[in-house]
Amino acid sequence: MFQVKADSLENYLGFDPARKSDLVRMHELIRKAAPNLKRYFHKGTPAGEAGMRMKMIGYGKLHYATRSGETVEWPVIGVALQKNYISVYVAVTRADAPIVPTYAGRLGEKRVGRNNFSFERFDDLNAAGVSSLVAETGRIFASDPENPIRYMQGM
Repeated sequence: MFQVKADSLENYLGFDPARKSDLVRMHELIRKAAPNLKRYFHKGTPAGEAGMRMKMIGYGKLHYATRSGETVEWPVIGVALQKNYISVYVAVTRADAPIVPTYAGRLGEKRVGRNNFSFERFDDLNAAGVSSLVAETGRIFASDPENPIRYMQGM
């Protein structure tokens, strides 16, 4: 299983030098489209605790209670290195449904899921489509900070 061994944002960005520029360019797009979502290093959840273990670059923080009652921190938008691609996770909904599929085919993505899309190189993306998704995500979170928490609890 592919794991990013990093303990800080700087180490995460430097983990795969060949893809650092893709992460930097994605950051610039997110910062411009949703400046209210502040970047941070999401360290993942320790083994034995509720939540996802993967490390990623997070934009905007939320906390939600799991079914067991534990509180988990999660990014509103997360950007994660995978073995062969970069995944972008989005934790907001529109009309109580995941927002990412409504942008499918307009992002330049390699693949799309319920709450994420993946790409190999930033240059493969449709920057205007990704920017629209990110901007809408930022607006939804700013106007309804409980939106992603309701989504996460419904999973």
